[in-house]
Amino acid sequence: MRVAVVSFPGSNCDDDCVRVVGEVLGRTAYKVWHADHDLQGPDLVILPGGFSYGDYLRCGAISAHAPIMADVADFARRGGAVLGICNGFQILTEAGLLPGALHRNAGLHFICRDVHLRVEGLATPFTAGLAGRVLKVPVAHHDGNYHADADTLARLEGDGQVVLRYCHPDGVVDAAANPNGSLGHIAGIASAAGNVVGMMPHPERCAEPLLGNTDGLAFFQAALQTLGG
Repeated sequence: MRVAVVSFPGSNCDDDCVRVVGEVLGRTAYKVWHADHDLQGPDLVILPGGFSYGDYLRCGAISAHAPIMADVADFARRGGAVLGICNGFQILTEAGLLPGALHRNAGLHFICRDVHLRVEGLATPFTAGLAGRVLKVPVAHHDGNYHADADTLARLEGDGQVVLRYCHPDGVVDAAANPNGSLGHIAGIASAAGNVVGMMPHPERCAEPLLGNTDGLAFFQAALQTLGG
């Protein structure tokens, strides 16, 4: 399995993603520069977290127009698996590969702490076999408040495109478990086809015992099994 991790100016989780795929899971992972036009034949593309282009204009707004994103969009249209984590999720919405937008957190503060996520909805390459599980994964964002118009939200809910929801450790979903004010307590969504997924939490930051938590590894393992890696 080959995994391309796209690096933008200001990305700071690209090396973390490469480490999880390459050193923890023993698969081929490599970085692709934002100005390139060649994804080099991946089975999976990851848009990592960070502050691409300094979050100028809006988070992900400039990155969405980077040269490599034309190739990412083409890869996604052909059914390729794409995962956007945190800033990567923001980029996917700005690029039109996922609906909605990420607004500033309801409290207008940067949030960096563990949260709990309930896996539901479509069996995407990153959530296959995980439905119903509650996973503890850290968030680190200032603009993670998911918003979409009423019709879009209804479609996402009706079609099972909400794949991750903020919850309590027992799986109960309510406002108290929502760290940023996201509508529907949404932490992650999928495209209609299910091959493109965006999530605000950082699974790459909790994917090996040294970090004190391995819940995030489940998303990467699901991708390996689904994509035949």
